[in-house]
Amino acid sequence: MKKIYVGAAYYPEMWPESEVEKDIARMKEAGVNLVRVAEFAWGKMEPEEGKFDFGWLERAVDALYRAGIDVVIGTPTCTPPRWLMNKYPETRMVYNNGVRTEVFSRCHPCKTSPVMREKNRIIVTELVKRFKDHPAVVGWQIDNEIFPYNEGCYCPLCQSGFRAYLKEKYHTVEALNAKWGMQRWSLEYKSFDDVIPPVNGRWEHPSLQSEWMRFHCKNIVSYVNEQADILHAYTKAPVGTDMMATNLMSYADLNAKLDVVQYNHYETAADLGRITFAYDFLRALKNKPFWVTETQAGWNGSTFAEFGYRPAGACYANTWLPVARGGEMVEYWLFRAHPNGHELAHGALFNTAGRAYRVTEEIARAAKEFEACRGLLTNTSVVSKIAIHYSSTAVLNAGCAPLLKNYDYRSLLIDRVHAAFRHYNVDVIETEHALDGYDVVFSPFLTTVDEGLKARILAWVEAGGTWVAGPMTDIMTEYASKYTDAPHSFLEALAGVYTKYDLPVDNDEYRAKWAGGDGDFALSTCFSAYECRGAQPLAVYTNGEFAGMPVITERRVGKGKVILLGSLPEKDVLQSFAGSAPILPASDNVVLTARSGAEYAVIAVETERKDGVVVLDGTYRDLLSGRTFEGSVPLAPYGVRVLKKEA
Repeated sequence: MKKIYVGAAYYPEMWPESEVEKDIARMKEAGVNLVRVAEFAWGKMEPEEGKFDFGWLERAVDALYRAGIDVVIGTPTCTPPRWLMNKYPETRMVYNNGVRTEVFSRCHPCKTSPVMREKNRIIVTELVKRFKDHPAVVGWQIDNEIFPYNEGCYCPLCQSGFRAYLKEKYHTVEALNAKWGMQRWSLEYKSFDDVIPPVNGRWEHPSLQSEWMRFHCKNIVSYVNEQADILHAYTKAPVGTDMMATNLMSYADLNAKLDVVQYNHYETAADLGRITFAYDFLRALKNKPFWVTETQAGWNGSTFAEFGYRPAGACYANTWLPVARGGEMVEYWLFRAHPNGHELAHGALFNTAGRAYRVTEEIARAAKEFEACRGLLTNTSVVSKIAIHYSSTAVLNAGCAPLLKNYDYRSLLIDRVHAAFRHYNVDVIETEHALDGYDVVFSPFLTTVDEGLKARILAWVEAGGTWVAGPMTDIMTEYASKYTDAPHSFLEALAGVYTKYDLPVDNDEYRAKWAGGDGDFALSTCFSAYECRGAQPLAVYTNGEFAGMPVITERRVGKGKVILLGSLPEKDVLQSFAGSAPILPASDNVVLTARSGAEYAVIAVETERKDGVVVLDGTYRDLLSGRTFEGSVPLAPYGVRVLKKEA
């Protein structure tokens, strides 16, 4: 039977080998059954060029295996040793001011440098050859939180690579000028050699900014895939790369050749409920269990602590949430607090002296419960009939040309759309994701709808799907330009409307009511008013200059329908388009997840540190307490119930 993994990052290179055995005893005490090692240890693996020493790591992995603790090994390419970066300075990235970075912390490497790529291939090959057959190793992590830091590298190789990328995409500089509108302000390029990368903080052209970032993201995909190819040649263990929250570095692109989606997050206790958005996204990427490779046990910290504290029970709920939502691994950063260095003040399961923190007991409690529920958790899955689009292109557009002041695409999706479905199973999907199996797809703020999605969404709607599009959907090209023939490339025609007015200025002036109904509801963020040309009005503005004009419309298309939102309505309005009822009625502070397969259960997690309630539709047994419930079931602050429906 598969395991549910509970673990932490561990750095045996930081400790005398005599301490490793003591730490292993502490791991057993804390319920840890997996650790992640080696991600920053290149200097100890290769202390001199071409001279490798893996003995210290092998002894640590052997000891972990004897104790029944599995291992994920990280490739150390985030932190090349000082000797390498000093001998080959071209491996160090260059800032936008032309200064090549010194070796001072981590994430220094230029992703374009042929020397850096070759040195990566050597260390990864030597590492996997040594550990490919070790029975403790259940997975591999490539690099660490890889991302185009500092707006990317500005070295001559990266600038040349960027121009080659543009030439490959646009073919001629005349085509680039036309698509970007460079005739405005007399900015036309005479050749691709004229293109200068954008500088953060300067008023740059949005198309230039978006393509510069897209180039670096594409380069990073190549950087990761190069290591993945080496690992896959030697091992059958799953390979992934641990990523942070933003989808600017496209999760779909970076995970296309990888086996498992890995995720790092450091949300505060106040944001506990919001993080389910990420879990619904991670699970859907490959339709398989994901790994949380880092989260905070107590507080974050560099040379001082911050983003704490965790109230009693918060760490317990934080351990349960990803597993409830379809994950199979929860790793904390880190197992034992460092005695020195840049992250001296970061929280951990054990302090520098090897003493447990209070939160360690909560993690151990969750680990024990996972083992008790292992059969249910490993033989059921999260099945969703509702999806929400979350696009890396929309993330890019929001950063380069947001159109709305203080616009935060991700936060709007989390707090105003996804939050409406805390009591539903819902997938968060990229635009490449298949639509089969969904009844309803929400696409708010999906600024760019690529040609492939247009064809697939039309076929899916005609076959019976409900597409809830808008606001601000299909309004920009992938290079952050607007359309000129209509406000949308195809949505206006598909939805059967004519957009009479657009107001991209957030305010609290406008309200709406259901067409032909009483009462009204709030609108926010942006405001479009329509004339119906084949559509039916579902809701109209009740006040202001748009009074009486449709703001939400519906049009039948084949066996399905398109619902167009001209503004962002309240959550109960969004729920009315879901096509199904929630899993169970529950208080807003409770996250519900239905697990189905060989058995059926509902996992309830309280996320706001207050009493909660779930209302059952039959008889359920709580696998954690052993009690049987009907009707209303209370949840304590940060409480968890695994409610299995009785026959």
